[in-house]
Order: sequence, then C-alpha cells, then structure tokens
Amino acid sequence: MVLIEGIVINKIQGFYNIKTEDNKEFLCKLRGLLKRKDKKENCTVGDHVVFDADGFITEVKERKNLLLRPLVANIDHIVIQFAAKDPLIDYERLNILLLNSFYYKIPPIIVVNKIDLLTEDEKEEIIKNLDFLKNIDIPYFMISTETGEGIEEIKNYIKDSITAFSGPSGVGKSSILNLLQSERVLATGETSKRLRAGKHTTRDSNLLPMRAGGYVIDTPGFSSVELPDIKTPAELMGLFPEFDLGIGCKFSNCIHINEPGCVVKEAVENNQISQKRYDFYKRCYDKLKNERWNRI
Repeated sequence: MVLIEGIVINKIQGFYNIKTEDNKEFLCKLRGLLKRKDKKENCTVGDHVVFDADGFITEVKERKNLLLRPLVANIDHIVIQFAAKDPLIDYERLNILLLNSFYYKIPPIIVVNKIDLLTEDEKEEIIKNLDFLKNIDIPYFMISTETGEGIEEIKNYIKDSITAFSGPSGVGKSSILNLLQSERVLATGETSKRLRAGKHTTRDSNLLPMRAGGYVIDTPGFSSVELPDIKTPAELMGLFPEFDLGIGCKFSNCIHINEPGCVVKEAVENNQISQKRYDFYKRCYDKLKNERWNRI
C-alpha cells in the first residue's frame, strides 16, 4: 500500500487537512487505533503524519513540543508580540510569556510593534529595557505594520518554519500575520481607546502558509498571564537559562534566594544577570510556593 507523509494544517470535525511537501492537500481521517487515544495524543494541527491512499492517517510522528491552548504541535518559534504604545509594554507579562515558552520548549522571539508612534528617546528606552534578552539569546525585532519597518527582517528570520504568534490584544498580531501569510484572511480590529485593549478578532487555529515559506499560527490562548504548571523549585530554576553559569553554588540544593555561596546572586550583583529578571524569579518562587507547592 502506498503511504504518504505530510503536515496537518487544520482540523475540522474529525477530518484532517494534510499538506505534503509538493503542496498537495488531502482530507483524511484517523485509523481506529489512533481514534481511541486521548485527544492530545492522537493527532492535531502541526503534526507530521503518514496516511494511505484511502485517506486514513496510519501514523503520527514523534513531536518536539505540544502547545495546549490552542492545541498545536511542532512549533519552531513563538513570537511574543507587544506594542510600543497603545497599549504600553507590560514587562511582567512579557517575562511570564517567556517562562511559558521555555516550559513548552518553544524558542521565543520578541516583537515590538507600533514603533512609528515613538520618539527616538522612547525607542531607546525600550531597547534598554529589552537588553536582558541578549544574555539569554532571545532575538527581538522592532517593527511597524503601518510603515513596514522591520517586517522583512522578521520574515527572513522565521521563513521555512512554523511560527506561533502570541501576545495581548491590540498589539497588531492580525496585521503582521496578514503581511506574512499568502492570503489576507484575518480580520483586524482597532484598539479600544477606553480600555487600551484590543477587540478580539482571532477565531480559528490553522497553519497559515507564508509567502516566504513555512507557516504562521495565531495562539490567543498562550497570551494568558498565568504561570505554567511548574511542580518544583528545580523545574522553575531550569526555566531561567541565565542561571546556568557553568559553575555550581556552594550548596547543591541552592534555590538562589537566601543561601550563602550562591553564584546566581553573585552574578546579579556583578550585573551578569538582570536584577529585574532575578526579582521576577523570586516573585515566581514565592507565588508558586504559597499557592501550589504547599499543597503538594
């Protein structure tokens, strides 16, 4: 029997639209054994699958990651997008979204839109506030969907990959997705002047083909301000890549809060680690300890 490989680009009522490498599309269903698995395990958008000539998916390839809201697999990058103004950047939320991206094992990219609204001094202030990203190898792009500034740079960076877009409402996600994808199909909404928050315009979770190659997908559920399901202090520390300094603390079970001989605290004092990032870590630790870990 002839078997074909492809990627699931959307799912509608039990049918999976699969695109192959030669850009042909097939509408398939799951074989019985796969249907009996849990919904998160059987097949979802982004999965690489094998299907037969009768239109039945026979195998789902191993995933490198899985995002739960919305359910999508094998993401290469997640863009965390904010606006330079209207609304202003929420740096606490930015750090929470970074934490979630590391938790789901999806490399993050920061995008700041609406830079056409900034003075040079305001732009420099944002660049200064994002300086900590260099220490954790996270790229960032300053763009304007109005003028087109920075769009080619982000387009070239994410081409030939699957890139999810996240961030609060009103930051221009639909606008940039319309500029990147092959067809302009997403509705856009104006920012609410009263609430400084955007009207929610995203409805579907589909892989949208980009003109430059690859796919983009909007992931509104990822924009939550909740911490991920971190179960231990060690797991939390592992989500701060700047804490991996190549040398150990005096105590092997150091949680980088009050212990003597802590290399992380020393790195903060020497400006090797951002003070604001370290303060964010301590807030996460206290919140998780008080609200979750004490219940275990």
